[in-house]
Amino acid sequence: MKRAKPILLSAILLLGGVYAADSPARKLVLHENPEYPAVAIQFSLHGSVKLRVWVTPQGTVRKVEYIGGHPLLAESAVKAVKNWKFEPAPKETTEMLEIKF
Repeated sequence: MKRAKPILLSAILLLGGVYAADSPARKLVLHENPEYPAVAIQFSLHGSVKLRVWVTPQGTVRKVEYIGGHPLLAESAVKAVKNWKFEPAPKETTEMLEIKF
């Protein structure tokens, strides 16, 4: 019985790793850097913005959702990411991005 626990734990961890790797991130083909907002320049503001991005099977961005980060940088990040292109895939995917300023 003592040997069964480590084997069972190993099997659970192994299966968990396979599940997590089921949807890898798509390769970015074309991107433009976000414009650094004038107000951010004025206040010497730096930081990052976290976004959730829905990418069509063709690789175009269908939807961008602001998740977190500095609000003064968010609009610029969202605007830039809407024009990004990803590699094609069999189905629509959701990507998590962090844009650094």
